Amino acid sequence: MPREIEMNETSSYGLWSLVIINSLFFIAFAFSFTRPRTSRDWRSLGAYSAFILALFTEMYGFPLTIYLLSGWLSSKFPGIDFFAHDSGHLLEVMFGWSSNPHFGPFHLLSTLFIVGGFWLLAKAWPVLLEAQRTRRVADSGPYARIRHPQYVAFVLVMFGFLLQWPTLITLIMFPVLLIVYARLARREELDAIEAFGDAYRSYRDRTPAFIPRLR
Repeated sequence: MPREIEMNETSSYGLWSLVIINSLFFIAFAFSFTRPRTSRDWRSLGAYSAFILALFTEMYGFPLTIYLLSGWLSSKFPGIDFFAHDSGHLLEVMFGWSSNPHFGPFHLLSTLFIVGGFWLLAKAWPVLLEAQRTRRVADSGPYARIRHPQYVAFVLVMFGFLLQWPTLITLIMFPVLLIVYARLARREELDAIEAFGDAYRSYRDRTPAFIPRLR
């Protein structure tokens, strides 16, 4: 009997083929825009890929967060089967959204962040690649508003997924990856100053790093 209960509880998970398919899709999608060339590009994509893999492992493979928090969740939200797949959208559950979670406010907001992140990535990387080809400072397109749109894009996508399917591992990874991207951006700027000198210093002085000015 306990064996049957366990199988029923985890029937929405253990879908490792979906873990692989979804992870490969979102990683390949980002790869198609970034086309990493330098070791820094690969580290940036690698950090994002680790986040995506951890996310989909819990979304379709093994619900570690649900297991660890099952006692607290059951006491706070009685009557909800947290091992049903839709209940993995924890923010919708916690804020009382009783309809399809895919149409819930957090899920819709997450879609805006994810789509916006990939849109920014698609706009930024061609500008950067062209600047690298012509050996000049990338200062047009998204680079006219912020100095590091590629890192901002990855952060937007990851934050969107956090809103859609928060897990303990990705919540821990997210601030760590923010630090990683900030350090990569700093090292990138030092290289740019060495390569372009005053031209990049002038660009740096007039352009914010991550958050565009309202005016």
